[in-house]
Amino acid sequence: MTKARVTVTLKNGVLDPQGKAIEGGLASLGFDGIESVRQGKVFDVELSGSAKDAESQLADMCEKLLANTVIEDYAVEILE
Repeated sequence: MTKARVTVTLKNGVLDPQGKAIEGGLASLGFDGIESVRQGKVFDVELSGSAKDAESQLADMCEKLLANTVIEDYAVEILE
């Protein structure tokens, strides 16, 4: 079994209203020095098979479902 983590984030230049709301919330809670906040998604996926096969399969999953590649980037990290 292979465990992996997929992190999906908005591309630079894409507006992030949720990140702005979080930034404002942190400021209202008294956290100083916050320059900016960008939000994203994390998927932990377990797959049968080798890590090499998993990377290819995960990239395909990202391209087809997990990420909107027009506005989002993704990174795949094999954990085990």
